[in-house]
Amino acid sequence: MQGLFRKRRVPAYLWVTLGIILLTVLLHIIGISDDLVNVSLVYLFPVLVSAVYWGMGPAVYAATLSVIMFDFFFVPPYLSFTVEDLRYLISFVVYLAVAIMTASLAGRLRQQLDRVESREATTKALYDLSRQITAISDLDTLLDNMTSHISRMLGNPAVIYLPDSQGELKLWASSGSGADSEKSIWGGHSSELAIAGWVYKNGQIAGQGSPMLGKSSGLYVPLRTEDHIHGVLAVDMTASTMEKQQEQRLLLEACGSLAAGAIARVKLAEEARLAQVTAESERIRTALLDSVSHELRTPLTAIIGSATGLIENDHLFTSEDRKELTGNIRDGALRMNRLVTNLLGMVRLESGMLQLNRKWCDAGDMISIVLAKIREFSPQREITVQLPEEPVFFYGDEVLLEQVLVNVVSNAIKYSPEGSKVTIQVSEDKHAGSLLFIVDDQGVGISEAERHKIFDKFYRSPSTLHITGTGLGLAICKGVVEVHGGTIQAEPNSAGGTRIRIDLPAGTEELPLTCSVQGEAGE
Repeated sequence: MQGLFRKRRVPAYLWVTLGIILLTVLLHIIGISDDLVNVSLVYLFPVLVSAVYWGMGPAVYAATLSVIMFDFFFVPPYLSFTVEDLRYLISFVVYLAVAIMTASLAGRLRQQLDRVESREATTKALYDLSRQITAISDLDTLLDNMTSHISRMLGNPAVIYLPDSQGELKLWASSGSGADSEKSIWGGHSSELAIAGWVYKNGQIAGQGSPMLGKSSGLYVPLRTEDHIHGVLAVDMTASTMEKQQEQRLLLEACGSLAAGAIARVKLAEEARLAQVTAESERIRTALLDSVSHELRTPLTAIIGSATGLIENDHLFTSEDRKELTGNIRDGALRMNRLVTNLLGMVRLESGMLQLNRKWCDAGDMISIVLAKIREFSPQREITVQLPEEPVFFYGDEVLLEQVLVNVVSNAIKYSPEGSKVTIQVSEDKHAGSLLFIVDDQGVGISEAERHKIFDKFYRSPSTLHITGTGLGLAICKGVVEVHGGTIQAEPNSAGGTRIRIDLPAGTEELPLTCSVQGEAGE
């Protein structure tokens, strides 16, 4: 090591020698060789340069060589190391001492500058690491980024160990290639895993440059936050010099603190997310059970009562009574069917299993089907349909959009008084390539604060709690319409009540000939 150190110093001494020789020649050329005070001050310049750029050794060498050159070329008798006046010897000693002290001070300033630059680089590296890991919420991505960043900072391979579900420490992330097997990279051997396990259990730094297991090839730092240890960060230190190991250890400890905090943050975020999902699932389950039990009880009661009456007292009923009872059974079954359809639709939306079966649809035919489905539960309501003169075709899933319109129109009927008017409007904007459905009622209306909430699952307005419902219909409508690329919103009706506006893209596919023929035939 010392031999290499000397070899690296040789060019510095050569530069000092050449510089002092050139300076001596220059002093003779410019003609100030007789001014010994200025000459001695000029010879301090290579001393300072050597101290700043090469350190104490070259600076002392420069001071010694400067005294020799000053004595030989500028102090009488010239070209001789003897002196006429012994006082010059005292001057030489004082000059050499001043030169050495000056070199020492310059060297210290240089060392302080190097420390400041090193600390600045370390701070910047830590800041970049902390900024990089702050935006990451996935644990595996976080650890991969950290090991890669630490490896680039230190110039050595880095690994992170974390406990598995059984509490056994495993190699979790490495700065090496992801295609490498665990045992083919540094940190994956049994001896390295054993050291990491000891650090994890005892919470102490171990490895090269530390009091524990100092002969190990790596340095192992526990990832600790308060009283909990999340894992171990390790770096291979075999390529580092003794001078850098202490600095790298401090940097590694700082990186370990950042890593521990980031891991704790990701784990806490995951636990909070799971807790939120659990609470939301419990809330939905409770709301679903309450709504479904309430919604099923009424039609089931009507079905059971009507069926029991027909079975046990059939001889007491007239034909009109039997027709009314069977109608009750049918209405109850239809109501239960709508509930089941909405529940299945919500399950498909929540699970991402909803797939559109798009085809060209006739808006007029769809409205006819919707009116047929709601006719049984829309007595004493005046339903008006306004369609364009020409048939309107659009590209979408006819079955799902029929369910949307059935939910919207049935809500308009349910929440409006008897004898009120429900209007269904269909219009087409060919320039924008969109289709508009508007359903107006004259019901209780919706406050401005609730116009967005009514599309949330299980939301029921306080003003309509006396009316049976699950709060799923409009949530399903919103999901289906948005899957089609459209929008649905609630607005106030100018005639009182509520307006539901549905905007759907008409579709950019070429209209098939069969649709055009059907449209002409329908006229």
